[in-house]
Amino acid sequence: MGREARGRGGEGGLVSGTPLAPLAPEEERLVLALRGIPPSRLRDLLTTLVEELAAFVSSPSCAEMQADGAPCGSADASCDECRKLTALLEGLRGRLQES
Repeated sequence: MGREARGRGGEGGLVSGTPLAPLAPEEERLVLALRGIPPSRLRDLLTTLVEELAAFVSSPSCAEMQADGAPCGSADASCDECRKLTALLEGLRGRLQES
């Protein structure tokens, strides 16, 4: 299926038969940045990482229970897994900004 048949960013479209809302500016920047990376192993790794991070952050479902005994259901919760991931991402971002 060609790009024209799939729809264009910012105009809505279909992904697996689900209609998409127009992209927010930060979503459009992310899509354009990914499209600007030439095909390579690094691009494949980045795409996979972004997909997996988005899935985790939207619904963490950490195995660990919080102090109140409830399972972690939000990346804003203060469970160890969410804190570790937040620290990891902040550290990576800091390293990238230094270079």
